[in-house]
Amino acid sequence: MWRTRGDALSVRVGARPVVVTAALALAALAVAVPALALGDFRVPVPDVLRALTGALDGPARTVVVDWRLPRVLLALLLGAALGMSGAIFQSLTRNPLGSPDVIGFGSGAYTGALLVMLLGGGGWGAVATGSLAGGLGTAALVYVLAYRGGVQGFRLIVVGIGVSSVLASVNTWLILKADLQLAMTAAVWGAGSLNAAGWTHVGPTVLALAVIVPVLVLLSRRADLLEMGDDTAHALGVAPERTRLALVVVGVALTALCTAVAGPIAFVALAAPQLARRLTRGTGAGLASAAAMGALLLVTSDVIAQRAFAPTQLPVGVVTVSIGGAYLVGLLVREARRQ
Repeated sequence: MWRTRGDALSVRVGARPVVVTAALALAALAVAVPALALGDFRVPVPDVLRALTGALDGPARTVVVDWRLPRVLLALLLGAALGMSGAIFQSLTRNPLGSPDVIGFGSGAYTGALLVMLLGGGGWGAVATGSLAGGLGTAALVYVLAYRGGVQGFRLIVVGIGVSSVLASVNTWLILKADLQLAMTAAVWGAGSLNAAGWTHVGPTVLALAVIVPVLVLLSRRADLLEMGDDTAHALGVAPERTRLALVVVGVALTALCTAVAGPIAFVALAAPQLARRLTRGTGAGLASAAAMGALLLVTSDVIAQRAFAPTQLPVGVVTVSIGGAYLVGLLVREARRQ
């Protein structure tokens, strides 16, 4: 048990989750190093490490630090954010299908960002604001439609799938009605890509996560108690609906952040929490392990997207959809057999 002074904050930490989380984080970093080295301009791994420590100058440093490092950092950060977002919604719904891209919050964030782009609204800040507004608006709509004296997990998923289908149609209609150049830009961005990632995206992403993650850490113990049932959580001093609403807002903010930076990236939020939970064999939301698994999945997918058909670079969303589709089929088959 880890406690702050005065017991204002306490966290129970098991040995296996810590070891698994550390191993996943190290694996993500191990994939990040070759991601910095590989490309049309190959840089030996020792030179990559020297460039990162400032001991190397010249073209190799420019390639590694200025061109490739921001993309790798964003893959790690956004993968972690998607993993945490998926862990939040799967914990709230108590269902492995309860991820933001299945429930529709990812589609809502995409709709908001798409509207801003097609209306000619500014740069990254405007798109991020539109993405957050779209995600929160969709969350509010799904929450209200699913509310029957409280929000039950399965009902939230079913309502979310319906809303997601409607929003997918709206998104397609918006692209069809838009100017050709804007429509092509929006369609490419909508595939989910880190191809245009740069240092201008890293700073705002780190700043947003620095605000969101501490709030999530404060809510994590309440999220674990909610998994014991509303009555038990209420008896232990947790207000179920208020806590659930706060977690939804935080989860949507994480999803909207990813959508604003790279477009909608599917299946990482769905797969990361479940894969991490199987490795840790733990209970509760498992936010840290889900974040580490999400970072590993996204950075690995991005390396595949860059190198599978080099020199052509695929959007990373194409890779996550291909891998995640197979995972979703396996998940559905397993759930059908269990029932």
